[in-house]
Amino acid sequence: MGEPGREEYKIQCFDAETQQLLKTALKDPGAVDLEKVANVIVDHSLQDSVFSKEAGRMCYAIIQAESKQAGQSVFRRGLLNRLQQEYQTREQLRARSLQGWVCYVTFICNIFDYLRVNNMPMMALVNPVYDCLFRLAQPDSLSKEEEVDCLVLQLHRVGEQLEKTNGQRMDELFVLIRDGFLLPAGLSSLAQLLLLEIIEFRAAVIYYFDHMNIQLEN
Repeated sequence: MGEPGREEYKIQCFDAETQQLLKTALKDPGAVDLEKVANVIVDHSLQDSVFSKEAGRMCYAIIQAESKQAGQSVFRRGLLNRLQQEYQTREQLRARSLQGWVCYVTFICNIFDYLRVNNMPMMALVNPVYDCLFRLAQPDSLSKEEEVDCLVLQLHRVGEQLEKTNGQRMDELFVLIRDGFLLPAGLSSLAQLLLLEIIEFRAAVIYYFDHMNIQLEN
């Protein structure tokens, strides 16, 4: 994970100048404006649903390259600042563009999945990620298949990490999801299926760990 050569395939969708900027950031981060690089990646992630799912690996590679070269964190700071700015205006983003909102949630979860501090999840992102998932679990979001699909995908991706950092909020989130599943109207058949799948998945995981704990205690 994080090898620059493996990231170059993701930048073919950019114009030639931006491609060169990103290639340089991956190989020689000290030679470019890394705050500009962070903005380019975030901007494109909000527009491209495929890129938003994969950009975390590229960000990780740039952070690793910068750390080895200069021991600094200009790119990470710029990236987190932009994520915070977008987080603060997330309702406006959702109202303006549902696709942009879904891309943002996908991207911030992707970043949370890849970025580590001393091999631990980045705690600064825990509550923003939870807040985004809670928003996706509101009744008006559950009536939209794009948001339900995003909610379920991200729970599969980062749910375990989130639960380890704050299990109480995960319990609260699944109360919302279960209540949403029982809504008398407004859910499509696909949305119901996706929600049922994630509810059953978590129940199975909890049962497995409870069963293992009982065996260990005996």
